[in-house]
Amino acid sequence: MTKKVAVILSGCGVYDGAEIHESVITLLRLDQRGAQVQCFAPNVEQMHVINHLTGEQTQEKRNVLVESARIARGQVKDVQEAKVEDFDALIVPGGFGAAKNLSDFAGKGADCTVQADVLRLAEGFAAANKPVGLICISPALAAKIYGPGVVCTIGNDADTSDAMTKMGATHEECDVHDIVEDTQRRLVSTPAYMLAENISDAAGGIYKLVDRILELTHEDDQ
Repeated sequence: MTKKVAVILSGCGVYDGAEIHESVITLLRLDQRGAQVQCFAPNVEQMHVINHLTGEQTQEKRNVLVESARIARGQVKDVQEAKVEDFDALIVPGGFGAAKNLSDFAGKGADCTVQADVLRLAEGFAAANKPVGLICISPALAAKIYGPGVVCTIGNDADTSDAMTKMGATHEECDVHDIVEDTQRRLVSTPAYMLAENISDAAGGIYKLVDRILELTHEDDQ
């Protein structure tokens, strides 16, 4: 049975949007495994725009949905249109966009909030006990979605994991090639470029995450 997976993107580019390698690896693995995918993104202005050549902030203004369309080859919808009942699982790649556009974690840390439409959808998957995969920095939002006690990883970055702990998450250190699973909540996370030194490093954990998410969806068939 073909599984339907929603993927939330946060722009296009590691410093101000979705991490492109992580996003493409996720989409590639889902396609290799025969899943049907629909990308979504919030129709909001980016927090800011970074010149990825120099690392400096520019005066440009860009829209998260429009930028996400670059990765999705135009096949992306406003996250407001997403319905939990239409999908078997949800995956959120990383990149600073998760901490800047899907939330304000980059600026507020433990006091952050999640963008309203993204939070509605993610909470819906959690309430329906459907599998969710969070990649790279996006597990920083887990406690806001699931509440205290949620188990997840961003690798081993002390500052980020401390902020997650303050929000109520239980952080587990994890190798870049591995995953952490909260079996009660059916949440799977992997560090990816929080630790990865190259694209192959990132792919190792992301492939495991996608494979496990799809395994969990098939458990529902039994």
